[in-house]
Amino acid sequence: MFPARTPLDPAACVRKDALVTERTTPDDALMRALYAEHAGPLLAFVLRLVAGDRHRAEDVVQETLLRAWRNADQLRRSGGSVRPWLVTVARRIVIDGHRQRRARPHEVDAAPLHAMPAADDIDRALRQMTISDALNDLTDAHRAALVETYFKGRTVSEAAEVLGVPAGTVRSRVFYALRSLKLSLEERGVTA
Repeated sequence: MFPARTPLDPAACVRKDALVTERTTPDDALMRALYAEHAGPLLAFVLRLVAGDRHRAEDVVQETLLRAWRNADQLRRSGGSVRPWLVTVARRIVIDGHRQRRARPHEVDAAPLHAMPAADDIDRALRQMTISDALNDLTDAHRAALVETYFKGRTVSEAAEVLGVPAGTVRSRVFYALRSLKLSLEERGVTA
């Protein structure tokens, strides 16, 4: 869109811009002349101000040249080079844009937020996976006693009846299963 970057010519900053000094009203030829002579160096200057964001820099250059076109009479009367005026306007546009972005809170598109599961769902899934892995470390007898009493909500006597062992054995297995489960979870980084 913009011409290749050309080094800033100090002599160009002091010479008069012929088309600006000769015209009394803005027109397409003036805009073309401003663009041809100043767009490249102006883009290079603005790119440094916007940390290399080419799209933003191009927008700033476009707005700067548009303001120059709108103020052709003022530029004609200035008698000097147009480039210092363009650089000042571009710098002010960048500063104004920066102030606007700082004053306005950062907007977030709500659609991706609805697609993501809630933190509680993620935490619950991770917790279930960790507990499932830790339960697999237990012996079959300890795991069965723990599943019947804690996960299925049965009393010790109901669990004893389902498992076909005495109630005291279920209590003992649950005690040792909980102790082993606690150690297994601590090894996985889960505490309290």
